[in-house]
Amino acid sequence: MNISSSDRLLLVEKVLILKSLTIFRDTPENILADLAPLMQEEEYEKNTLLFKEGDTGDCMFIIRSGEVRIHKGNTILAVLRDKEVFGELSLLDAETRSASATCQTDCILFRIDQEPFYELIESRPEVARGFIKILCQRLRAQNERAVSSNR
Repeated sequence: MNISSSDRLLLVEKVLILKSLTIFRDTPENILADLAPLMQEEEYEKNTLLFKEGDTGDCMFIIRSGEVRIHKGNTILAVLRDKEVFGELSLLDAETRSASATCQTDCILFRIDQEPFYELIESRPEVARGFIKILCQRLRAQNERAVSSNR
């Protein structure tokens, strides 16, 4: 396969973006180079609803630029910015989305779909380990917040 220099640069840029994410910080670059081609770059206008609570999830997003609001109805749970990830649970299971996601500004996002991700983790279990690690950290933090709020 002949890769042009502009495609190669884009692959390198994608690997650097992945490496900068908490979820993939400990994943070796050669494995991220296998994941990078799965990243589909998409542009969205302000106020675009990316998915709504209750939708079946089948992809995750990485914010290249812009802000995305995670919300349940009118309650804002988080506003995510550049190099943050959301919808990552949908890469591991096809359960319904626990919240809605709306572009708060014009956004450029990378989307990674579940099916090609499954194919990748079959041959690269290190990618799955990175996911499991960050999900465990988030669960511990959530448990800690729940304990703190009950005191």
